[in-house]
Amino acid sequence: MLHQFSYAGPRSKQELFRILEDHEGNAKVLAGGTDLLVNIRNGVMKPQLVVDIKKVSGYEGISYSPAEGLVFRPAVTINEILKNQAVRDHYPLLQECGHDLASYQIRNRATIMGNVVNASPCSDMAPALLCLGAQAVIASSKGTRVVPFTEFFTGVKKTVLSPAEVLESIIIPPTSAGAKGAYRKLKRINGHDLGIIGVAVSIKGDVLRIAVSSAAPTPVVTPDLPASISVEDAVAATRKIISPISDVRCSKEYREFMVEVFVKRLLTEVRK
Repeated sequence: MLHQFSYAGPRSKQELFRILEDHEGNAKVLAGGTDLLVNIRNGVMKPQLVVDIKKVSGYEGISYSPAEGLVFRPAVTINEILKNQAVRDHYPLLQECGHDLASYQIRNRATIMGNVVNASPCSDMAPALLCLGAQAVIASSKGTRVVPFTEFFTGVKKTVLSPAEVLESIIIPPTSAGAKGAYRKLKRINGHDLGIIGVAVSIKGDVLRIAVSSAAPTPVVTPDLPASISVEDAVAATRKIISPISDVRCSKEYREFMVEVFVKRLLTEVRK
């Protein structure tokens, strides 16, 4: 029998925060539901209450300004990101990562918030957010706090969010606008599959960043590197941040090898 749970669809932030406080530890937030509902069906999660935040006033849409940068809100789907002109013009690496997330149908439901809050080591959107210096705006009845995405993930399926908090927005700073970037994802089969490895590279001015998914307990990113760094030194810097394992999808050694291959390919691409 499927796990039984109650449902709430708050319309305001105040109502949302009150519900999360009243059911602290026993409620799960639903944005797109493409991870949450699968986990409930498989018995991985057994919440007493599912809280749908798509109806909360102010939790929809993407905004951009040269002063504030790009802002995503909880109900924004991956397909909205792929269609957004401001993302295309100023932060194309986000669209590169989004294209590799599942299928078109799933991207109609899946949200960028859900993808990162799920905190899978093989998150598709995390490498772009890490490369672009994104910040997480976390809210609750006690107020808001801002956490850089370099500190957001704390382990496999773990983040800095407490049970009464919600990821209210993601901010990509204006200093990252115009960054050149590219993303490669290795999959077991052609098409829409979980990543065996994912590598993103971005260059803005004199700064190069390399982010990797599915090669450590969390998605990881290098410290800022000089844009003129040699390929060999870039590979060495990337090796320092990863700690891959062997699992049913591939071996530790194959992950290490493919990270090196992708870093070399992507550096050539973004430097053109």
